[in-house]
Amino acid sequence: MAEEHTATAASGGGTTGPTPPPRRGRPPAFDRAEALAAATRLFWQLGYEATSVSDLTTAMGIRPGSLYAAFGDKRSLFEEVVREYGHSPVGAFATVALAEEPTAYGAFARILREAAAVYADPSHPAGCLVISAATNVTPQDVGIQDQLRERRNGNLRTFEERLRRARQDGELPPEADPKALAGYFGAVLQGMSQQARDGATAADLARTAELALRAWP
Repeated sequence: MAEEHTATAASGGGTTGPTPPPRRGRPPAFDRAEALAAATRLFWQLGYEATSVSDLTTAMGIRPGSLYAAFGDKRSLFEEVVREYGHSPVGAFATVALAEEPTAYGAFARILREAAAVYADPSHPAGCLVISAATNVTPQDVGIQDQLRERRNGNLRTFEERLRRARQDGELPPEADPKALAGYFGAVLQGMSQQARDGATAADLARTAELALRAWP
């Protein structure tokens, strides 16, 4: 709310002059991080196609003009959401496990077990945003679908690279197929994400994770 100021006369005994009309203040600022978090939840829950700009502005607590000024259009906002998600604890747990675990088996066991907990965590929408947010889009938004597909395929390439090193180091037998094994674990993770969205609990997914680990050569 604009402040009202009283003017003091420069001379004439310090008398107070008339109060000028209130100045028009700047529009109230919003918390960008909170707005982005709200958009993330909405895209994660509804998917890219089903989320409208009206849905976004309502959830983010901002006007359409503020959304466009701060984030660009809906697609630009979604791309920022995906980037931030990829650096968050719920989106980066696989990358962290691969970097921190000294063995490939330890890394993949940790990834699957943490996926079971993360995908079913009730504090956020179920599953993985990158897996489920753009499974069905209109032709004009096919680029969004392609971007997420490339992210998923990039994860598979990272898995394969780690498994190839494991074979070179003797952790996997010479006849092991790193590409096939990477694809298998990727398929398990995608399936766990969908099962979480269908109501599977963390305990349900943990059992799936342990069964999947039995395929380790």
